[in-house]
Amino acid sequence: MILVTGGAGFIGSNFVLDWLAGGDEPVVNLDKLTYAGNLANLASVQGDVRHTFVQGDIGDSALIDRLLAEHRPRAIVNFAAESHVDRSIHGAEDFIATNIVGTFRLLEAARGHWSQLPADDKAAFRFLHVSTDEVYGTLAPDAPAFTEEHVYEPNSPYSASKAASDHLVRAWRHTHGLPVLTTNCSNNYGPYHFPEKLIPLMIVNALAGKPLPIYGDGQQVRDWLYVTDHCSAIRRVLEAGRLGETYNIGGWNEKTNLAIVHTICDLLDELQPRADGQSYRTQITHVQDRPGHDRRYAIDARKIERELGWRPAETFDTGIRKTVGWYLANAGWVQNVQSGAYRDWVATQYGVGQGA
Repeated sequence: MILVTGGAGFIGSNFVLDWLAGGDEPVVNLDKLTYAGNLANLASVQGDVRHTFVQGDIGDSALIDRLLAEHRPRAIVNFAAESHVDRSIHGAEDFIATNIVGTFRLLEAARGHWSQLPADDKAAFRFLHVSTDEVYGTLAPDAPAFTEEHVYEPNSPYSASKAASDHLVRAWRHTHGLPVLTTNCSNNYGPYHFPEKLIPLMIVNALAGKPLPIYGDGQQVRDWLYVTDHCSAIRRVLEAGRLGETYNIGGWNEKTNLAIVHTICDLLDELQPRADGQSYRTQITHVQDRPGHDRRYAIDARKIERELGWRPAETFDTGIRKTVGWYLANAGWVQNVQSGAYRDWVATQYGVGQGA
């Protein structure tokens, strides 16, 4: 079996569902269930004997030790992280606690577990750390995309905390020989995405008749990766990645934030038109840019294609259509995650009234 941390969050829950759909190997799923962790994401595997959920923190060493001793996983896949840049700007301490201290304690527990395994099991064990392209900083408009050799230049408390965790993983490989793998992905999107991030926020606000807040001029560029493509890449790295290596995972889809919002509006105009016949584009509102906003991220994903034969299956056009369709079909899920605290957060962050 494998241990997945952060498996009730957006990417983690998609990975758990994808893993169980693709085979019978069991998953122990550890998640702290912060605001972004949602067991409703895993409703389809409730009662599945292959899925064991444990509520807990990767920083709880005693809990991690107990889970490793009890379940003896052949691999740990670490998704657990605080991940929202805006939240890190307003309160970085949770990011330091989870992304740095939590990763350290998870690594130490994994090292203790791995060091006591029989020789064959020890050779087969893997610790896969899931990270972000934001550790590399920002790119000029005409600069080459990030490769695995790019210098780390994190610019937000979030990306700095993830950069620190990446360095810890590397050090545990170099110093202790722990069999680690690291992946750095571009912006994910798809089902079960908590509606504070760009794409789900725009879909949810558009349907509710609320403003669509865009930072600054909206010309910030990101590479977009459909979440199930990310899951397939992680499976491939876990299966065949070279120990100690980093693999950049991207969608080959560089888009400006404004272009993303225009695409969402156009899809909603097609799939669920406004009653007044106007375009959802009329709801776009430009708001003050956030501090230190990185202008461009882009992933060069040639290494994982060259070494492991992986490429994304979805184009942006196919992936965003699936995503908008999912949110239209799952209004109940959206309603359940939109607590009062969530609405207060968005109103505070973007300075835009959110309505009733």
